Amino acid sequence: MEIYQATIEDLEGVSNLFNLYRVFYQKSSDMEGAKAYIKKRLESKDSVIFVVKNKQEYIGFTQLYPTFSSISMKRAWILNDLYVAVQARKQGIGELLLHKAKDYAIETGANSISLSTAPDNYSAQGLYEKNGYKRDEQFYHYELSLD
Repeated sequence: MEIYQATIEDLEGVSNLFNLYRVFYQKSSDMEGAKAYIKKRLESKDSVIFVVKNKQEYIGFTQLYPTFSSISMKRAWILNDLYVAVQARKQGIGELLLHKAKDYAIETGANSISLSTAPDNYSAQGLYEKNGYKRDEQFYHYELSLD
């Protein structure tokens, strides 16, 4: 098994995982849209994607978006996506991706990594809490949808 930062050569494999991730969150399958989205992220370098491969099979990915914290006056990362293929679950792949994201955040001088997950995604919540992530009880988070 190997974990590394994805490049344009990983477009097909990452796009497939990204599409499955979106389907997991109740979105319609859209391989063309997924591929276009991931291609744009890789080409513009406005996100960082780590991928896990077992031989030639893509089995997991995470995508980080950069942001900044005005309070700490440092970089921060948003761990926006994390997905492990069904056949590869319960093998530590999610934890491997979290460790890679943490190492990268430290390397880039970040102050924190934030993430969100569905309220009923208990397995993900357990994974995050096991790896030191704390549920925010200090601030409410709001979102304005523009769709």
